[in-house]
Amino acid sequence: MSARPVKSGTVVVISGPSGVGKGTICRELLKRLDNAYLSVSVTSRPKTEKEVDGRDYWFVSYEEFQNRVGKGLLLEYAEVFGNFYGTPKDKLDEALAANKIAILEIDVQGGKQVKQIYPEAVMIFILAPNQKELAGRLFGRARDDEKTANKRLSRAQTEIEAAQRFYEHRVINDNLQDAVSEIIGIIETERTRKRTVTNKCNEAMEQSE
Repeated sequence: MSARPVKSGTVVVISGPSGVGKGTICRELLKRLDNAYLSVSVTSRPKTEKEVDGRDYWFVSYEEFQNRVGKGLLLEYAEVFGNFYGTPKDKLDEALAANKIAILEIDVQGGKQVKQIYPEAVMIFILAPNQKELAGRLFGRARDDEKTANKRLSRAQTEIEAAQRFYEHRVINDNLQDAVSEIIGIIETERTRKRTVTNKCNEAMEQSE
């Protein structure tokens, strides 16, 4: 996939092992950032009783997911534990064109793809305070059985190691509000840096004319 032109908005990728609280963090970011847009992923995973279609994910069949891949409707997609997840292109492009902060809660595979397409993407990896805390969160939530929780815990270390190569920022979610404040600070710093670079480029172009 080739890199796209830099749009006026900002792409923010939020990744991390299962159980670190990515979803909660993203919902808090929406509350505290006036111009944020949270991308809702498409998945072939079955919906749980507590999940709402269009809020948590867009739930589709495996066949429909593959159809969207074939038509090029997804910015990125990945297979995780036998289910597919992907980011719709159209809504993201609309958000960026409106100068919004587009937040993508996706896994490390998808994050790597997004970084190739949007080199200016702000890459943030969420961590639990320690491995014991992460295990407690995974085994304590009702969504996964013991076998699935063990798989997610095993995958966590692989994700952490992979993220070290291309995630510029790491945030420990020990206290939710502190973690959200730290992420907001990262986003604001990166947007300021981007504006500064853009202004300098514009000035250089004007002087060369």
